[in-house]
Order: sequence, then C-alpha cells, then structure tokens
Amino acid sequence: MKYLLLGAGLQGTAIAHDLLDQAEGTTGLTVVDGNAESLKKLSERFADKRLSTVCCDVRDAAVLGPLMETAQVAISAVNYWYNADLAAMAVAGKAHFLDLGGNNDIVAREFELDEEAKEQGVSIVPDCGLAPGLAGILGYWLVEALDRADSLKLRVGGLPAKPLPPMNYKVVFSVQGLINEYIEPAVVIRDGKLKTVPSLSELETLEFPPPFGQLEAFQTSGGTSTLPQTLAGRVPDLDYKTIRYKGHCAQFKLLNDLGFCDSVPRQGKEGTMSPREMLAQLMDEKLDLPGPDVVLLQAEVVGYKSEKAIRRTVRIIDHHDSTHDISAMMRMTGYPAAIIAQLLASGEISAPGAHPQELIVPGDRMIELLRLRGVDIEITEGLPGEPA
Repeated sequence: MKYLLLGAGLQGTAIAHDLLDQAEGTTGLTVVDGNAESLKKLSERFADKRLSTVCCDVRDAAVLGPLMETAQVAISAVNYWYNADLAAMAVAGKAHFLDLGGNNDIVAREFELDEEAKEQGVSIVPDCGLAPGLAGILGYWLVEALDRADSLKLRVGGLPAKPLPPMNYKVVFSVQGLINEYIEPAVVIRDGKLKTVPSLSELETLEFPPPFGQLEAFQTSGGTSTLPQTLAGRVPDLDYKTIRYKGHCAQFKLLNDLGFCDSVPRQGKEGTMSPREMLAQLMDEKLDLPGPDVVLLQAEVVGYKSEKAIRRTVRIIDHHDSTHDISAMMRMTGYPAAIIAQLLASGEISAPGAHPQELIVPGDRMIELLRLRGVDIEITEGLPGEPA
C-alpha cells in the first residue's frame, strides 16, 4: 500500500511513524513539505527505504498531481486552508483523501466533491485527528450502542503532564488553531435543536484519576465537526468541552475580553501587527515549555438499553512516548488519521464519496487498533448520575 503524506511537522511525523513502524502492508510513503530541513530530519529519523521525500509547495499541482496518481491514499497534515484544493487534486488522481481538519467552511467545500469522488471510486474523509476526529467517532459509537440516547458529552484536552506557569499549559499544537477554538462559537444540541454558544463559557469541574484530580472544562469550537448535524434529532443534548488545569479558562477569557484576540491590525513602533498575531507570537515563545504532555479524553453517553437506564463512558489517558520521542498529542492526533488511511488503503473501509468520519469509521475497530498501539482505553458502564 502506497501513501502520500502532505506535511512533515509534528503530526506528519507521527503519521509517518505509524505508517512505517506500526501499520501492516506499507510498501511506500512519499512525504511532501516546503521545508527542506523538516524533510531531512524526517529521513534521518526513520532511515527507511520505503520513505521518499519531495520538497515543494503543496499548492504545486504540477508536482502533486502525478504523486496523487501513484498513491492509494493522500493524507493532509498541513494547515487546514489547503485541504479543499488538495482533496480536489486527490480525487482527480483517484486517491482517497483525509485530513486533520480544523475549519467548517473548508470541510463544506470538501463535501461538495462528493459526486466527483463517487465517480472516481475514492473517499474523502475530513477531520480525522483527535477532536475533530477520534472524539466524534467514539461519541457516535457510544450512541449507536443504545436504544435511546438522552445526552452525549465529549471532553478532551492536551496538557503538560504537570501544570506549568504562566497558564498551566504548554503549546502542543498550532497556536492559531488554539485561538480559533477559544473564540469562535461552539455548536451544541440543546433540547433537540442545533444551537451555538460562546466559547470559554459554561465552565464545569470534572475529575480524572491521580495525579490529575479536579480539572476544568469549558466550551470551545470545532471539536465535534459534523457530529451535531449527524446526531440532530437523535440526541437531545450534545456538547464538547476542552479540558484544562483549573484557572486556565479565566486567564484566556481575560485576554480575549481585553482584545488580544482581535484580528484588526494596529500600528505600533515596529510596524503593523494585529493583537492576535502578537498574542500568537508570544504564546509560541512563552508556552513552548519543557517536559512531557498528556492527552485526556472522556466521552459519556446517557440513555436506555433494553429499557434500562445506562451510562457508558470511554476514557483515555495517553502519555508521551519517550522511546520514539512522540508526544501524546502527536500520538492521539496522528495515529487515528494513519489508522483511517490504512483502513481505506486496504479496502476495509469502502465508501466512495465524501463522508463524515463518524459514519464510516467503526468505533470498535478504532479502539482495537489504538490499543495495539499502546493507547490505554477504559470503557465503563453504570447508572446515570454515578461517577465514571
């Protein structure tokens, strides 16, 4: 099976590791990136004859077109704004396409390629990372197992293994993506209807096993992707919140209230820059902190099975892989994408057209394959109202 990977950054590295070291049947992996140094590091890291690299802009159709034609699956680990055009190139080259997502407007453009993808016999699957991605797959799987679901609550966070000042947080993925999550409206289902609520709102407390203890969770955008639309009319209450150490939400809300997330440029002594650009720059500098990270995920459904009230919970606590130097966020974002790519390449998923990942990726199969990669996944059942 031959893969084309676009992007040699953190998530691209995790995807490459999975495809070369953990997947079955990989015969070739071509990685494209505009940064020659990143490609050099990737080649030296793996030293695998199946790996080849191409240094070019991912918008260069003259280079990417032929590469799409020789790959069974193309995986985008570059910034989300490239994904709609890359999906179109993949369809033209008769390659399956998936990405890590990050923007609903871009995903809508990808879904517009549905008929073309069907004609070419390939699949387009946006939003295949952690959240959006794995969280939605697990949430849908939980709902499907019940006769009736009354609520679905998804809680996900990437954190330093130990709280670190100044915000009890360290950068574990794109700062611009993080700011988007914190300031754009969050889509929820309330009383059976699709609604939006402000991000950084509805602060709650939840508890994880030691050493974490009590944490906080609050509304953020984008984590559910298409899931609210998929489950509208089936689940009367659905929301997604980001997990952080206590105090983080109030800190960022203050920054937002003071205007540091505004995108309108302002004139300063050293030129023009928006408050948001300055904030992102400072966060990249000040929150690029040492030490391992951890990813926490909790998906909980409450409803009825065989006329009995039930609560089912999936909980993941994933840590930095020091043996391979792969962070928890890299693992939990890159591995689900790599797994979906493998299921498409092998034909285990056969669904031409553009599809939400929750509708075509079997949750139980995803759990099985993540466990083979050393991801600790705990599934519990109890009565509604009982602690997970």
